[in-house]
Amino acid sequence: MFSTSTIELSKNALKNNLKFIRSKLKKETRLCCVVKGNAYGHGFCQYASMAMDCGVDYFGVHSAEEAYQLVNGLEKIPDIFVMGDMHNEAIEWAIEKGIEFSVYDMLRLEKTLSYAKKLNKKAKIHIEIETGMRRTGFEPDNFQQIIDFLKKNNQNLFVQGIFTHFAGAESQANNFRVSKQVFNFQNALFYFESRGLSPLYHHAACSAVLLNYPEAIGNMVRVGILQYGFWPNSETLIRYCGEKKTTDPLRRVIKWKSRIMATKNVKKGWFVGYGTTYLAHHNMKIAIIPVGYSHGYARNLSNIGGVLIQGKIAPVVGIVNMNSMTVDITHIPDAIKGDEVVLIGKQKSKEITVNSFSEQSNQLNYELLTRLPYSIPRVIYE
Repeated sequence: MFSTSTIELSKNALKNNLKFIRSKLKKETRLCCVVKGNAYGHGFCQYASMAMDCGVDYFGVHSAEEAYQLVNGLEKIPDIFVMGDMHNEAIEWAIEKGIEFSVYDMLRLEKTLSYAKKLNKKAKIHIEIETGMRRTGFEPDNFQQIIDFLKKNNQNLFVQGIFTHFAGAESQANNFRVSKQVFNFQNALFYFESRGLSPLYHHAACSAVLLNYPEAIGNMVRVGILQYGFWPNSETLIRYCGEKKTTDPLRRVIKWKSRIMATKNVKKGWFVGYGTTYLAHHNMKIAIIPVGYSHGYARNLSNIGGVLIQGKIAPVVGIVNMNSMTVDITHIPDAIKGDEVVLIGKQKSKEITVNSFSEQSNQLNYELLTRLPYSIPRVIYE
């Protein structure tokens, strides 16, 4: 209500992106939209609610805490898959609620069984396979042990999926490693299925795999960054377009905007803001914007970043503070207190992109987006 900035979410942009994603899938392939990290900064429940209106019925999250937010923040509970962290009590809660979750070691598998027996329910689990990421997942030496355990306890354990995660599918530099992972995962699937254990889903494809390794698409995909209108990296966009003369088929869902808090005239030779990082080289007019690094606008964008005011770029001058920053509006002389300021998104014919932030601040677009605080209001519009 009293926030100094607002994030707007475009439903039409999301519809466009989902249409693009689904055009890459077979009819029987299930789409799991990944909303970890506060829906990549777009807002958990606001974004999930909008996505459900657009036909999404399956969401991937990192932790039980994120799943809990969805369960308690949505009117209708979709299918939810917890891909990462879940402590003991959270496993019991997930089984009770019918939430799917990953199992990547015997300790977690045994804990899952004990809670499933206690509740007299079947746990919906996804078995994670280590194929070369070197993070979590069962090694090939454990496969037979897992199969025996699952068959013995099939009254309480239902294998919803078998999956893996690729290590850098967005970059051609990782091709040797990722191709070997694709091979290892196919071998793992064959091993399990040839011994009578066929999961409902087998999945390995994230956004980058969907575009760069279509041969690795199973009957389910876990798509994150693409649905929000961003490419995993610029290389993936280039590889997709190739020599085709095509415009970007994605549309950004997010727009972040604020307003001018105050304006001030500064004389030539005066310093602006903390320290001496910016010296006025001419008489100028500046605007103070009530957004700083506590709101997710990186401090290392000081004297580098820019915002949009009246459809013109206003460069950041001086140090980005905790709660505010200063921009040069000398070339926008009629800008006044209360004018709209666009931090990310379009205004008239100009656009401030997340990629431009990333290039200037050495942050991944994922990193920048997920640092946008929960407290910023998210508003859905068509």
